[in-house]
Amino acid sequence: MLSQGRLQPRIQAAHSSNETAGRCKVEFAARLSIESIMEKKLPLRGIRKGRSLHWQPGFTLIELIIALAIAAILMTVAIPNFQIFVLNGRISAQANDFMGALGLARSEAIKRATRVSICKSANGTACTTSGSWAQGWVVFVDGGTAGTVDGTDSVLQVHGALDGNTTFVGNGTVVNYFAYQASGYGTQNGTISLCPPSPAAVVGRDIVISNTGRARVQKPPTSACT
Repeated sequence: MLSQGRLQPRIQAAHSSNETAGRCKVEFAARLSIESIMEKKLPLRGIRKGRSLHWQPGFTLIELIIALAIAAILMTVAIPNFQIFVLNGRISAQANDFMGALGLARSEAIKRATRVSICKSANGTACTTSGSWAQGWVVFVDGGTAGTVDGTDSVLQVHGALDGNTTFVGNGTVVNYFAYQASGYGTQNGTISLCPPSPAAVVGRDIVISNTGRARVQKPPTSACT
């Protein structure tokens, strides 16, 4: 039988061995857990649910600055071209609206076998001799005084003022109105010039009306818009 003095070192060695084995087990378990998390991309405590421990792509500050610079250059080029596109479309639409009004006046004159006129109008009910065609116009059955809504005259169509500060000015005998006879022929001839705001970024249009009452759009106009 071993004495107590000889057993004591063996007991202490056993305790030390058990502590070392315990620490190894803890370290091994911790290492295994971390490797499992990295391989399976399991969420960690403190990381929002649904976010995994893999690399997330992104932009550096320099890349972001370069992208913003390129966008600024593209916008500088694109915005003026877009404005010209819109303005040109507006001028074309306004010319087409007036051509449509002339076509309506002519067809109604033939159908009703009476004079039908189109005149400048600021209020949509009466003709005016002031201002330009840009303030708007009306198409009406003109059985009384030519170029005037009076008596039993009835308004067929009303068009309001033109958008975008467009100018629309007639010359000669079409300054204030134009009339179609029952035959479909016009009673006057002349040109009404449509121009964009100054300085003109796009070409204007001329509405040219012949002696027969035929109307056409001329582009560019005889006198360039300024």
